[in-house]
Amino acid sequence: MAKKKIKTVIKVFPMGGAATPAPPIGPALGQHGVNIMEFVNQYNKQTQDKKGQKVPAEITIYEDRTFTFVLKLPPVSEMIKQELKLKLGSGEPNKTKVGKLTRAQLEKIATEKMPDLSASTLEAAMKTVAGTARSMGVEVEN
Repeated sequence: MAKKKIKTVIKVFPMGGAATPAPPIGPALGQHGVNIMEFVNQYNKQTQDKKGQKVPAEITIYEDRTFTFVLKLPPVSEMIKQELKLKLGSGEPNKTKVGKLTRAQLEKIATEKMPDLSASTLEAAMKTVAGTARSMGVEVEN
């Protein structure tokens, strides 16, 4: 079988188990002639256990209008919010703190997110997660 020619790669960030053909997904896929409902149904089926979380998907669209997609892990900020049961980060991260991340929680998020991060060690990944936490107004335990 000949290798399919890739037309483009699109990244989308819908909520797990709740993707819809509405913007931004519909127009992004529609302009490439992809069956939007087919993607939405497959995505929702694969992310049913992650309802309420943003689950990024990287969609590879081929010249023949078929597609494949790979699910990524939620953004670090989403993982921190979920771990601390927060609705939002702080609007003023330097003044208003919204929570505290323990070393164990920091390590758990860093370990989970490691494949998507450019960090080569767990320690470096933990520093990345800690930086994101601080920018959200979450204190990080030493």
